[in-house]
Amino acid sequence: MDATELRARQAPLKEQYRTDPRAAVTPLRASGTFADAGVTVTVATWAGPVRAGLHRTTGGDGSDACSADMLVEAVLACTGVTLRSVATVMGITIRSATLTGTSSFDARGTLGLDRDVLVGVGEVTIEADLDTDADDAALQRLGALTERYCVVGQSLRVPPVIIVRRAA
Repeated sequence: MDATELRARQAPLKEQYRTDPRAAVTPLRASGTFADAGVTVTVATWAGPVRAGLHRTTGGDGSDACSADMLVEAVLACTGVTLRSVATVMGITIRSATLTGTSSFDARGTLGLDRDVLVGVGEVTIEADLDTDADDAALQRLGALTERYCVVGQSLRVPPVIIVRRAA
């Protein structure tokens, strides 16, 4: 897809959202069950069910997906899509790319060993190594705009609300 086609696809959407801002509110939904044994949750994904469980550092055996890894994967995926979209609009040709996401968490926090240790994934860093002729200034702008418009990355600024209740 080139910049002209991307702009053509987005133009009617932008116009609609300018006219009716409520139409831009995009519902998202995830669902999961305790269908499998153990300390796991089976999450319905577009690619099929994924069983998530404890990380090895918190008592898991490594056979289940780690939700912290899935979080970094989601940030990487959104970063990649956003970067390609922004590069397209900027007219930057990317012949190939390798993206790597890194972060960490301190298991002492989630295991309740030390109240001073934060519970959660630390800073997520996404590195994008691009095969491109773009100059450093263009790449810096590409990075800044990608960070600005990455929905998942920006979402990490607000913690989720968790509601636990009895099933009806």
